[in-house]
Amino acid sequence: MKALRYQGTRDVRIETVPDPAIVDARDMILKVTSCAICGSDLHLYDGLIPTLLKGDVLGHEFMGEVVEVGREVRSVKPGDRVVVPFNIGCGDCFFCKRELWSLCDRSNPNAALASKQFGYAPAGLFGYSALFGGYPGGQAEYVRVPFADINHVKIESDLDDEQVLFIGDIFSTGFMAVDVCGVQSGDVVAVWGCGPVGLFALRSAKMLGAERVVAIDRFPERLALAKMKCDAITIDYEKTDVLDALKELTSGRGPDICIDAVGMEAHGHGLEFWYDRAKQAVGLQPDRPTVLRQAVMACRKGGTVSVPGVYGGHIDHFPFGAAFNKGLTLKMGQTHTHRYAPALLERIEAKEIDPSFVVTHRLHLEEAPKGYDIFQNKKEGCIKVVLKP
Repeated sequence: MKALRYQGTRDVRIETVPDPAIVDARDMILKVTSCAICGSDLHLYDGLIPTLLKGDVLGHEFMGEVVEVGREVRSVKPGDRVVVPFNIGCGDCFFCKRELWSLCDRSNPNAALASKQFGYAPAGLFGYSALFGGYPGGQAEYVRVPFADINHVKIESDLDDEQVLFIGDIFSTGFMAVDVCGVQSGDVVAVWGCGPVGLFALRSAKMLGAERVVAIDRFPERLALAKMKCDAITIDYEKTDVLDALKELTSGRGPDICIDAVGMEAHGHGLEFWYDRAKQAVGLQPDRPTVLRQAVMACRKGGTVSVPGVYGGHIDHFPFGAAFNKGLTLKMGQTHTHRYAPALLERIEAKEIDPSFVVTHRLHLEEAPKGYDIFQNKKEGCIKVVLKP
């Protein structure tokens, strides 16, 4: 089959690899009908995840048709159409039973490696390096899905792939980023980054009752989409002092909820940004926490900072004193996709939202290297790339 493989920093190629096979009685094999390039894939593309190996198959946002199941699989059968969560749960461990799916204790076969980095190992992820289990990803024609009875959301309506694909990652991620904050009627929610996760966080905040949402970015097309599709007040951080603008919008108090939907490759300006960039370039710091610092400083006293943006290691100059003295609540982590995806599917079926509004580019799988290039370098107004095998 054809699959997208990592060959080095900013070097990904479509190559022929062996077809996946059932290796455990709880597996299924999926014929991929749609997959997407996620913003967190760009961290891999940029070579920032050191446990990614040459030849690894990328991609964690995908859906398709079941073509084969192991003998112990009961809830899906060949011919079923499913979306697969990006993180892998077992369904039986301490964390899965508490719906903390991204913390599954059994799905990461390289738990010892991850524990050295994080203290304890998170769940396995598709296409996201040895640190997260080394599972081949879904930017391919076929993919093996372990614990098949748990790791799927069945699609039984005639909704298009693009309307449901994102419940497996970015829609669930944006929604959880707001949901964990306990948003209340009248709240002001500020979101840094108007990529797909940020856009879904903005829409989710509105769905959950926020009075106003504020979108912070530097790309005109992203800010325009945030305004048009999310009813957001927009701030271009290259033209406006963000903290001053947020104070003005909130009568000097600050937003109730601040969301970092950017993560480890945040952009900015000034000496602090260039300090971060230099340390990252020489391997002294894996993450650029420009946005995270700003969100902590901007948030109102007693407010909540939520971090759906991916971070991988240690960060420098974090304003922990500000977080402590303002009594902030910090919420973060990989998304518990299995908890949110079914409910979000119901919202889509009820026509409360059509998630396909984020898609700007539709390419064949063979064009995946081009898709990575235009997404990474923000060419052609790119916001979201969907690939068709």
